[in-house]
Amino acid sequence: MKKIVLAMLLVAAVTAVAQTTTAPAQPAPQQPPAPSPAAPQKKEIKDPAEYNAYVGAVQQQDAAAKVSGLEAFLTQYPNSVMKEDALELLMGAYQQTANQAKTLETAQKILLANPCNIRALALLAYTKRAMAEAGQNAQQNLAEAGQNGEKGLQCLQTATKPDGTPAADWEKLKSQTAGIFNGAAGISAYQAKNYAKAQQFLRASVEGDPTNPTILRDLYPLALAYLAPGPAEKDLDGLFFIARASNLAQGAGKDQIAKFGKSKYNKYHGSEEGWSDLLAKTATVTLPDKDFTIKQYVPPTPAEQSAALVKSKKVQEMSFAEWQMVLSEGTPEDADKVWSALKGKPLQMVAHIITIDSSSKLKLAGSSDDIDVKRADIDLTMTAAIPAKQMPKEDADFQFEGTPVSYVAKPFVMTMNEGVLLVKAAPKPPVHKKPKAH
Repeated sequence: MKKIVLAMLLVAAVTAVAQTTTAPAQPAPQQPPAPSPAAPQKKEIKDPAEYNAYVGAVQQQDAAAKVSGLEAFLTQYPNSVMKEDALELLMGAYQQTANQAKTLETAQKILLANPCNIRALALLAYTKRAMAEAGQNAQQNLAEAGQNGEKGLQCLQTATKPDGTPAADWEKLKSQTAGIFNGAAGISAYQAKNYAKAQQFLRASVEGDPTNPTILRDLYPLALAYLAPGPAEKDLDGLFFIARASNLAQGAGKDQIAKFGKSKYNKYHGSEEGWSDLLAKTATVTLPDKDFTIKQYVPPTPAEQSAALVKSKKVQEMSFAEWQMVLSEGTPEDADKVWSALKGKPLQMVAHIITIDSSSKLKLAGSSDDIDVKRADIDLTMTAAIPAKQMPKEDADFQFEGTPVSYVAKPFVMTMNEGVLLVKAAPKPPVHKKPKAH
């Protein structure tokens, strides 16, 4: 759709030749009234030779002949009042001959004549983005596409309707080029990881023409911009757009987008319940309305997890990491329940040696989190010195029996005494990660 629009933009000026320029003026019996300052004036070529050269070039039906005629006209009349118009037509003629390099070069010449030429900015924004997406010098071309897109949006704010152009056509032109500009600026911002700007521009493109058959080109990166790692302020909108992108996608990409969207939905909602309903909704609804909502999953706090654990599991069946969670994060009542079941009672377990202070004092890690960061969470005193032949090495597993006598909640350390080296392996409790703080 946008490619078709772009082609229309390049040739649109051809039909306006008679409206944008007039033949050399002839003497008149009286001077016409001066136009209003706000009304655009028709461009007038006063030199008959210049006029004939311009019209002759414009009226060429063959694109190559038109290129030749317009190049000759611009060379002979470099300061013509019709210079910008001639360059626009030349840009379109080069595009018809599939000469991309000359098309882009001519667009740049137009911008030298008028930095706010909408057609030239649209062509550059569209083409540079397409080149980047085709893998041609992607970083630079995307940056240039974004620059032309943002410039185009600025120019649209002050652009005036050319003389002779119907109002409906002018509004259509502004709408179509705005889509190109917003898309280019948005994808460039997304590539630069400026997700706020990407959301702003890509959403404007999507909202401007939500039923456009090629809208997936902007819709999918819009969803990714909302769902990018970081503060999840716009997860809700992102989930709507990723579901709609999944509906619009075709081929292998459809399954990949759906899988990604479902994972993000599951993370936000806490389960996949409702995902199929969202897919069904976004199959026909193009934009989220003000009442659109998805209940956000709020994970239980460590204290809530501790309370649930104490209610569902016997203290003797818990792992060391679970004791640690309740004793350090649980309510005083839950911590007392666990500690009263542990204090003064010999425990057989396996821990990881962090340091050996002496033959009878060792610092151990009993939870996998503390093992990973090499932090001691058990301070063990042996009943007797460990014989030299049986002395373990640091950074190795250690099988022992010990009796808890005290603990410090944060940072958690359990003190044990009456330690005994176990020759026969004690059953190793299941590994549990400590809950993450929320």
